[in-house]
Amino acid sequence: MDKVEKYISDGIARKGGLLFALIDPVDYKTPQDAIFSGHEAVGGGADVVLIGGSMGAQGELLDIVAKGIKDKASVPVVLFPGNISTVTKYADAVYFMSLLNSRNPYWISQAQMLAAPSVKKLGLEPLPVGYIVIAPGGTVGWVGDVNLVPRDKPSIAAALALSAEMSGSRLVITDCGSNPKEGHMPLEMVSAVSRVLTVPYIAAGGIRTPAEAASVIAAGAGAVQVGTAFEKGGSTKKKVADFMKAIRAAGKKKV
Repeated sequence: MDKVEKYISDGIARKGGLLFALIDPVDYKTPQDAIFSGHEAVGGGADVVLIGGSMGAQGELLDIVAKGIKDKASVPVVLFPGNISTVTKYADAVYFMSLLNSRNPYWISQAQMLAAPSVKKLGLEPLPVGYIVIAPGGTVGWVGDVNLVPRDKPSIAAALALSAEMSGSRLVITDCGSNPKEGHMPLEMVSAVSRVLTVPYIAAGGIRTPAEAASVIAAGAGAVQVGTAFEKGGSTKKKVADFMKAIRAAGKKKV
């Protein structure tokens, strides 16, 4: 188990719940705004800073933002790639994701084959991730040509998650898309997925408040991935700190 993977696994075991703060450079007016938000997330106590999400987060923009955040980050900086070009050497690790319920083999295995040499050359730690998209799916559902898991079918999500672990994924992520109007995935589904897994489980999409983050951790997720809630208005540092307080309280009860 490599350094960042061990950090995540040990953190969940010790703390019961982690916060992954997502910074998508495309969503900020300037690279400096994205860098500042990343520093604020670290200052607020985020366990991991994720960078990426959009296919436009690549090239010089990604290099500048990733380097700017990593230069002052005391926690791992991990890439959340939108495609094979959304990688940079200025990070510690990358979600090496297989989109398990895509209809298109490109997102299941071909993109990974194309990206693997670059990931190795850049010296990034690959985090083998089984990625599952839940309805409504948002942009990732459309781009990834996904056979969306219905929100009222937790057994399907659980079976997909279990197949990911059995196939070698060492982390599993469920994601219902960026800022869905329906909110985060049902807690019943979070619990169903968490019960079948022995690897770290990260829940993403639609988690807007500290209370919601705490409820997802209490339902069984090892970490929550939050981006949109930190982007608009107010102090990112304070918002992250409020999330952390709720997540740690929920995690403490699990431990």
